[in-house]
Amino acid sequence: MEWLGEIVNQVISLRILLPFIPFFVAFDPLGILPVFVSLTSDMTERERKRVVRQSTLTAFLVGVGFLGAGRSVFELLGITVSDFKVAGGVLLFIIAIVDLIFPEKTRTFPRETLGVVPIGIPLIVGPGVLTLLLMSAPTYGYMATILCFIFNLLIVWFVFSHSSRMMRFLKEGATKGIGKVFALLLAAFAMMMIRTGMTEWVKSLIPEAKI
Repeated sequence: MEWLGEIVNQVISLRILLPFIPFFVAFDPLGILPVFVSLTSDMTERERKRVVRQSTLTAFLVGVGFLGAGRSVFELLGITVSDFKVAGGVLLFIIAIVDLIFPEKTRTFPRETLGVVPIGIPLIVGPGVLTLLLMSAPTYGYMATILCFIFNLLIVWFVFSHSSRMMRFLKEGATKGIGKVFALLLAAFAMMMIRTGMTEWVKSLIPEAKI
């Protein structure tokens, strides 16, 4: 029952919520809101609600499945956590830079699978979220990782469910501006991942190195 005591201690100290902010930055619910609205603009309210349910369920299943099988795939391919931190950080940095420089382009997708692709993946759960899932689990624990992942999914569900009202309140320019701020934060977080990954990689090659 030691694991239960550890969970209780994390809840009391609020350490269980430490991964929340990195996940919130990676999910970027307000930043992806204009894309969701553009993809579902010609749908009825009933169709839009179905897409919201389909996309959040898809994102949850993909995220939990990747969290469970990702490390086994690492061991099979001989990939270390440090390798993934560097590769994931580079990928996150590229995604953030592209989001900062290039405008979003609306594409046409079949309505039947719109909630799965591209909204569920990669709009909600993309490379950034998948990278954080594997990086957060050994750092903060699986319970904290899954809990904060679910919390952020609920935020995305709420934002998408009230997309019409939020777009009228924030206007498209405001949501895009917020998205740019989150993209900048994501770029900074990506650089932190690259730095820590390189540091761990060098330490593994030179155990006595003081970095």
